[in-house]
Amino acid sequence: MIVQTCIRQYSKRVTFLVCIAIFISACKQTKQEQKTNKDISKSSSSFTEKVYPLLDTKNSRWFYFSSASRPFGMVNLSPDTRIEGAWGSGYRFESDTVKGFSHIHAWQLSGVSVMPVVMKETDEQHIFQDFYSKFNHQNEEITPGYHHLKLERYQIDVALTSSTRVGFHKYTFPKEKEKGILFNLNTILGPCTNAEGFLKKVNDSTLEGSLIAQPTYRRPKATKIFFYVSLNSEIESIQKDEVTGNYLVKLDNQLNEVKMKLAISYTSNENAKENLVNEIPEWNFNEIVNASKKEWNSELSKIEITGGTDQTQRRFYTDLWHALQGRRIISDVNGAYPDYTGTSFRIGQLPLDKEGKPMFNHYNSDSFWGAQWTINTLWGLVYPERMKEFSLSLMQYYKDGGLIPRGPSGGNYTYVMTGASSTPFMVSAIQKGIVKENLDSIYLALKKNHMPGGIMERAGYEHNTQKGGGFSYYMKNGYVPYPLPDGEFGGHQDGVSLTLEYAYQDWTLAQLADKMGYKEDATYFLKRAQNYKNVFDSAIGWMHPKDVSGNWSVKYDPYTYQNGFIEANGAQATWFVPQDILGLANQMGGAEKAIEKLQEQFKTAAKLGFTSGDSHAAELHPEYSRIPINYGNQPSIQTALIFEKLGRPDLTQYWSREVVNTVFSGLNENTGYNGDEDQGLMGSLAVLMKIGLFQMNGGTEADPEYQIGSPIFDKITIHLNPDFYEGETFVITTKNNSDENRYLKKILWNDKELHKTSLKHSSITSGGILELEMSNQ
Repeated sequence: MIVQTCIRQYSKRVTFLVCIAIFISACKQTKQEQKTNKDISKSSSSFTEKVYPLLDTKNSRWFYFSSASRPFGMVNLSPDTRIEGAWGSGYRFESDTVKGFSHIHAWQLSGVSVMPVVMKETDEQHIFQDFYSKFNHQNEEITPGYHHLKLERYQIDVALTSSTRVGFHKYTFPKEKEKGILFNLNTILGPCTNAEGFLKKVNDSTLEGSLIAQPTYRRPKATKIFFYVSLNSEIESIQKDEVTGNYLVKLDNQLNEVKMKLAISYTSNENAKENLVNEIPEWNFNEIVNASKKEWNSELSKIEITGGTDQTQRRFYTDLWHALQGRRIISDVNGAYPDYTGTSFRIGQLPLDKEGKPMFNHYNSDSFWGAQWTINTLWGLVYPERMKEFSLSLMQYYKDGGLIPRGPSGGNYTYVMTGASSTPFMVSAIQKGIVKENLDSIYLALKKNHMPGGIMERAGYEHNTQKGGGFSYYMKNGYVPYPLPDGEFGGHQDGVSLTLEYAYQDWTLAQLADKMGYKEDATYFLKRAQNYKNVFDSAIGWMHPKDVSGNWSVKYDPYTYQNGFIEANGAQATWFVPQDILGLANQMGGAEKAIEKLQEQFKTAAKLGFTSGDSHAAELHPEYSRIPINYGNQPSIQTALIFEKLGRPDLTQYWSREVVNTVFSGLNENTGYNGDEDQGLMGSLAVLMKIGLFQMNGGTEADPEYQIGSPIFDKITIHLNPDFYEGETFVITTKNNSDENRYLKKILWNDKELHKTSLKHSSITSGGILELEMSNQ
């Protein structure tokens, strides 16, 4: 068949010698692929095999599910079973129909959906509007970096993998059928509508095109997406449908196994081509599958665990896998990136090293809201190279647009959520020694967000004004009133939560100011960090909304959801004072009263499973919304560790185990993160609770402290990055560990008894062994 193809090509314009070369190359390629196919099961896949990608896919959202993707990859290729809306879209387990295979599942971005089809003359005219296909989970295989299923309508086997910027497809068509690939470039996909799709033939086996990801409520500017396609099959024709504007690419029928490489770029077709040529120059599909597995294994193996059941280990590595998902690269292999922060689009260029390679990647990201208790700690300890890259990327946005973002999309600001949530993240990176250069510039950039004209002034998605954050009242009166009297600007204008966020973030900036020697600034921001007291009502013992005149809201119920509190109720949000837990306890009448209060909240929350239902939307349910502690969303996920700060580490150990057992132990499609896994935040939280490490203030003080919880495994080995840390490994071992023996009886650090339940960052990263003797009391 390959010879026949060559002869036909020769009759057109290829010489006989070239045909022979192609034939020999194809034979070698086929033999190599067969060998690779045999070896694929022998590759180092012990960690990826433990990942369960279908976790919580019944409740997943557009950017939640991953299969054919690399860590933080620009391309996140997977089948879509629902395509309408940001929530409840993408790959949803209970949907049995594939509506396309798209390449971008990112924060407020989607794009380039394709569908292999088998055509009949009678239905070709309808193929553009009638192409969906059923599939069966029994014929499906999903591992990190790979997805395989069968399109039952067409009897096509589809296998998907990817590099960082290139999707690699392998379609096995039924024999002697007319084959084609639909390019659905003009369609709604998750959070946005794709429009102005364009496709053209470059040569007999190459295509290029583009589309516009239309603006959304959260991403205010249109974003252009370019792509470049290479096929191992000859293209017979391209047909454009005038109704949908989409394209059908008809293929040479001689080849039943069709491979397609599709590279993405946010800057140009030329850069998309360069991404393809650099990342997947050859056609060995299984080689890329193995490379993807190897990369995932490398990332997952940075934490090795022993002990526990098979399910607890599988769930752990699934959590860790999710901790590296969602936030995606938007820069090309040469360092070009899209910049939409100004009045018009421009192609930016990242700085290059001596070898001409980009010094870091530029990123697309959901908000860092809640990151202080999740990726701050996990990335800072296990993946410092990623934390540094993200910090440099955030500074690149500042250099381009004048503000450090809290959730950029497609090279632009989205103003997602509230406050200056990037401040704790970057301060933590600096305090841990991950970011060491240009600290004065970084400090001034962060400070700008905390002053008039900065990002604190803008509430959620407030693109055109800067009044919704209530910042002028915070500056003048020390709190943000609720309701805000200035009108409706953006979203999330819940004054108590805004006050609490600003106060905590001010405290973190004060830590950096002190480190940098800006003593006056440090004093100023430390004073602002005490503003949380202005919304604490000592008469009732709760955070309490105040109006603009300073009056407490009447008929206040601390269990009413979003009544002055962002995605929370007053009972949950009252504890959002990570910078001053002892000060908050004093406001409540002392540590004992605070412990008693929080203990009652946990007992009540336990009856409801510690979450507001099994999805983000369920938080509004009349019963679920009244839960006093919610581990399904970010505002109160630190609460179990508060006991440790109040002198009762035993209660931290008890309740953190209860939360892990109840919320983060399932391994099925129906549950996992309760529908609000914001790009690795809840996966990271689950990992940290299971290894027994936490940082109450986000690791933002000098030589940050880790609180020790109750690890669920017998041994945990964290391989430290030698480019950042002196030690080789940090090991946690537990003796007599079980669900009943969840309490720390004795603690040894490098063979010396430790009389506290905390360790400093400098100690951990110097390497050593933390030995925990466990007991049932």
